[in-house]
Amino acid sequence: MSTAREQPIFSTRAHVFQIDPATKRNWIPAGKHALTVSYFYDATRNVYRIISIGGAKAIINSTVTPNMTFTKTSQKFGQWADSRANTVYGLGFASEQHLTQFAEKFQEVKEAARLAREKSQDGGELTNPALGLTAHQVPPSPLVSANGPGDEKLFRSQSADAPGPAERERLKKMLSEGSVGEVQWEAEFFALQDSNNKLAGALREANAAATQWRQQLEAQRAEAERLRQRVAELEAQAATEPPPVSEKQGPGQAVEQLEALVQTKDQEIQTLKSQAGGPREALDAVEREETQQKVQDLETRNTELEHQLRAMERSLEEARAERERARAEVGRAAQLLDVRLFELSELREGLARLAEGTP
Repeated sequence: MSTAREQPIFSTRAHVFQIDPATKRNWIPAGKHALTVSYFYDATRNVYRIISIGGAKAIINSTVTPNMTFTKTSQKFGQWADSRANTVYGLGFASEQHLTQFAEKFQEVKEAARLAREKSQDGGELTNPALGLTAHQVPPSPLVSANGPGDEKLFRSQSADAPGPAERERLKKMLSEGSVGEVQWEAEFFALQDSNNKLAGALREANAAATQWRQQLEAQRAEAERLRQRVAELEAQAATEPPPVSEKQGPGQAVEQLEALVQTKDQEIQTLKSQAGGPREALDAVEREETQQKVQDLETRNTELEHQLRAMERSLEEARAERERARAEVGRAAQLLDVRLFELSELREGLARLAEGTP
């Protein structure tokens, strides 16, 4: 595809589709990402074309004719049939406003093509209805971007008079390569932007998950601390001082005192078992064992949560590092795109000056 003698008059971004030639019903996407779709005007042949480049090949190369019709099939999707290419093209836009702008420009270009055909058949002066001037007086035309005023670029016009054949072919090749390169760099830049947005979304999800895990861990720690306090209270209750043992009358020998102490202890044990405090102590012991088991379970769960939290933090750091790398790549791509655009602008200006200076 050669765009050396063509000027872009409108540009937007959309997802490109083509009708399935086998079924004539299903749509086949041209790629995973949105592509740049532009209207071009050929001042030499006085024709209009819709062009979209994906990678190194032209996805859409459709010459607009007066009998073509652009149909809106939904709020964000439109299509038209190209009998020359024997296919139907479909475009999916980001918003209804972008679809409306493209449809209005299609109608303008279609009307301009009709007027150009009538003028050509009448043998009159060929004019460019879209710009309101003759084909030999095409002024610099701005590239209107449907993505916003910040994307506008200005391209200089070329004179209808061309230099020698060899020089003309060389200029055509240079300008064609520059136009294709610009579209490729734009596509790569938008692809990097999409990747950066996805990484930012993943990072936000990871931050939210890490916050949720921290809250759960704090709740588990608070529950474990409460159970530890309960266990300490039960142990303190079980270790209360026993009632004083009455002294046994008898000789003051050490053996007799020890025997009396043992008997007293045995009686105390029997008394405690028979009293109402016995079942309560048994219940307290059971409750203490259950509480200790819960504490152990909670400590195990806390350990698992800490491992998961550390894994999540590592994933978060990796996502942040990946995001920084993506940002650096986007920055480098943007800088390189600016340099390419500046070089292309200088090339177009030099070509315009060369064409204007040719007798």
